[in-house]
Amino acid sequence: MIKQKRRDSSVKIDRLALVALTLLAGFTGSRAWLRDHPQHDPWAPLDLNDPPGWATSRKIAALRDDPLECRATLNRSEIDFAVRPPVGERECRREDRTILAPGALPNLSFRPATPDATCAVDVALVLWLSKGVQPAATAILGSRVRAVEHYGTHSCRRIYGRAEGSWSEHSTGNAIDIAGFTLADGRRVNIRRDWASGEPAGRFLRAVHEAACGTFGTVLSPDYNAAHADHFHLDQAAGRFGEGICR
Repeated sequence: MIKQKRRDSSVKIDRLALVALTLLAGFTGSRAWLRDHPQHDPWAPLDLNDPPGWATSRKIAALRDDPLECRATLNRSEIDFAVRPPVGERECRREDRTILAPGALPNLSFRPATPDATCAVDVALVLWLSKGVQPAATAILGSRVRAVEHYGTHSCRRIYGRAEGSWSEHSTGNAIDIAGFTLADGRRVNIRRDWASGEPAGRFLRAVHEAACGTFGTVLSPDYNAAHADHFHLDQAAGRFGEGICR
């Protein structure tokens, strides 16, 4: 009987050891896999050259209130940029003014000029344009995007220009309004004209809108309301409980 009890005890220990070894092997394998796929690793520093992954949105969100780490991300990703001095007062004080350098995105420019935005907006723009917009343009329209047309980033005002209420993310340059795109073959995609069309340009806009929802805190399209009939509003505001808005 004693021998049987010892044997049963030994079997239980062996089983526990096997479970522990299996868990250890799984953990070790998982860490090795994450090392080879940093876009899915929540502990790996964000690199904009990596493809988007499970952890990318969370990493970008973490940069919204950390301009220094955000600029470190641009440096790590070998994206050239310049830092401009703070300007403005009170609700329109702009402490973070980070502007992408000409050529930061190969063969792609901004019209009328490179936006003067927060670093978090710039990081999202780089990822969105390189990993979302360009692949969609090539796949759907058969041409890459040559220029991004926008209405600017900074406007010292409340939401919708009202006399009262919350201040717009534009008041601190933490937003950009995208009006359309010019393709390398000369065609233009205009959000007001093409958003609701069933043409390839409309499908392209739907695709890049969806891609933007993975990189920006707030994404508003013409479907949101009449005030956005001619542009995408993209900003890096942190929503309640950390969730974003994609409309």
